[in-house]
Amino acid sequence: MTEVTNSDAGWLSREEMDSARERLPILYVDAVPVRVDDHGVVTAVGLLLRIGGDGQVKRALVSGRVLYHERVRSALLRNLEKDLGPLALPRVPAAPQPFTIAEYFPTPGVTPFHDPRQHAVSLAYVVPVEGDCAPQQDALELTWFSPDDARRPEVLAELANGQGTLLLQALAHLGV
Repeated sequence: MTEVTNSDAGWLSREEMDSARERLPILYVDAVPVRVDDHGVVTAVGLLLRIGGDGQVKRALVSGRVLYHERVRSALLRNLEKDLGPLALPRVPAAPQPFTIAEYFPTPGVTPFHDPRQHAVSLAYVVPVEGDCAPQQDALELTWFSPDDARRPEVLAELANGQGTLLLQALAHLGV
């Protein structure tokens, strides 16, 4: 899960967010950015490179919180722009449907997904992007992998907190 704190409307202060995390599951969106050909076949999967809270460099999916009074579609678009840049041109349908729901727990082993800070529920989407992607904010780079390369154990091992499992679920959902 990506951490962004801002004092704008809809965001909690760090202290308020820490307090909420101790008491409530927090809603997130995860997005697997993909490139598709003219026939809609996935040709590439985009994975971010980030420095995690523990200081380690890890691969990651696009991820972020859904704000209070924010539609899920808007949260997807905001987080895609935040991580991929304003020219990524994501194709998010008017009524997006997640391919799965991931439950992140602070206790390892409850599910394949782990977030040491909180209990989080994430709606996961595959989102085709057509434009130029340029990593933003805490994303260091974006690398495009073929679906076969994205399945390689060494690539999956670079994804933190169970996101490798989420990536495999996305690829299975796509039939690639």
